[in-house]
Amino acid sequence: MRALVTGAGGFAGGYLVRHLREQGHDVVGAGRAGDRCDVVLDLNDEESIRAAIEAARPEVVFHLAAQTFLPQAAQRPIETYETNIIGTAKLLGALERGTRLLFTSSAQVYGAGPQDRRALREDDPLRPSEPYAASKACGEHLCMVARHTHGLDCVIARAFNHIGPGQDIRFAIASFANQLARIAAGVQSPRIDVGNLEAERDFLDVRDVVRAYAVLAERGKGGEVYNVCSGHPRKIKELLRGLIVQAGVAVEVREDAARMRQGDIPTFYGDNSKLRALGWEPRIALEQSLREVYEYALSSAKTSAGASR
Repeated sequence: MRALVTGAGGFAGGYLVRHLREQGHDVVGAGRAGDRCDVVLDLNDEESIRAAIEAARPEVVFHLAAQTFLPQAAQRPIETYETNIIGTAKLLGALERGTRLLFTSSAQVYGAGPQDRRALREDDPLRPSEPYAASKACGEHLCMVARHTHGLDCVIARAFNHIGPGQDIRFAIASFANQLARIAAGVQSPRIDVGNLEAERDFLDVRDVVRAYAVLAERGKGGEVYNVCSGHPRKIKELLRGLIVQAGVAVEVREDAARMRQGDIPTFYGDNSKLRALGWEPRIALEQSLREVYEYALSSAKTSAGASR
């Protein structure tokens, strides 16, 4: 297939471009200036969107470009809405009728509700409770409207938490690994700052996530929503413990009020049976993901320490 990947300079976007090319697909990766992508894409600029589409002539568009960091989205809601809602609308309007589009939404659209403590299903009501979630819920609706009015073949992927080597250290697991690696490298005192460790979340390796995106682009039913998740909740505390074992260092764990989220949901995980029915299943164990996340962080910490000497 000929594919355009927006957000190709991001964490999941980079992995997706590599995966699709390994599968023999013709891929154009579009990202922000400086992202070392094939073409520059600014969702706020219609000419930039048209140029990216012209360069790719896509049969399939994987729309990953978005403001994704929740605290930043909450601090800059208008910027988030402009990128995630208006930018998505501009992209949809520029695509040719019949184009297949995979929209990467988020499990955050489910919000908090009576369904807590059980696996979330695609037919559960949406209760977005912060700007990022609201923007993704709106993006889903825009895709369904474009399907009916513009003839686009839209499929929606609701991704839960994903981790892997190279993730931005603003995210919890990458932050833990980075702090532990710096301690092991001797450039940070043996203490790490954490948020809520009792929360239970659903984690997948990013490589399983992008495989799911590829499967959905090929086999997903137009107009349908699919959870992309492991189907199992894991306490953040367990993942931190696994990373500490990897690091092999004695460390003080300190709660940081700035890292706590108001109204944090205790247990949040998904039902992936709909995705599994398409032939997908996770291949990378969480323990392997944690090991590789830490190894990447340690390599980066050692490089940084060597450069500062």
